[in-house]
Amino acid sequence: MQNILDIRNFSKIYTGGKRAVDDLTLSVAPGDVYGFIGHNGAGKTTTIRAVVGVLDYEEGTILVEGHNVKDDPVATKSRIAYIPDKPDLYEYITGIQYLNYIADIYGVERDLRQARIEKYAGMFDMTSSLGDLISSYSHGMKQKCSLIAAFMHQPKLLILDEPFIGLDPVATVKLREMMHELCAGGSAIFFSSHILVVVEKLCNKIGIIKDGRLVTSGATETVLGDSSLEDIFLEVARDDS
Repeated sequence: MQNILDIRNFSKIYTGGKRAVDDLTLSVAPGDVYGFIGHNGAGKTTTIRAVVGVLDYEEGTILVEGHNVKDDPVATKSRIAYIPDKPDLYEYITGIQYLNYIADIYGVERDLRQARIEKYAGMFDMTSSLGDLISSYSHGMKQKCSLIAAFMHQPKLLILDEPFIGLDPVATVKLREMMHELCAGGSAIFFSSHILVVVEKLCNKIGIIKDGRLVTSGATETVLGDSSLEDIFLEVARDDS
């Protein structure tokens, strides 16, 4: 079975020779919910930005369903949906205009897009707000609108950076349901979060990055053993070897 995401010997070197990420290798298979965690500055966002094609890199290979991010950017981006930790939406259009715009980009047929908008807007209690300007939305509403847009074309790879920040408890539960449903259809999710209890419960695979290097990765039960993710994370943080 072909992996959804393959990162092979990836390194990112910034001006001055600083290695933000150093020789990182990991894979994400269909159906995986992969939690990618580390302290601030560990290299999580750098890795994510390289995967989605907005950050160039010097070493390694990144493949999405076998398509090289550098060599075939259109094919890779058509398979991805990405939500950064601070969604940047068009402020002076309405929510429904934004969702239709995203659907147009990905070529989502009109009846299908309507069904998905109704489904996900209903789950997030956003239906009555879609006619309002995005500039009037709270942070949480912008996050919900971004999530609806991300699920619009049922991406093969959903990449999320701190997806639960700003969501109320009900929306958090709904998002977890949406994530599991997407993966049940053969897609995969790669996400970063500081909410370790959510990562531990939601993910079937976990990777921990420290100072740009992947220090542990694998099936959640293997990574955790008899410990909690919080204990493992704090142990990694203390280990300076």
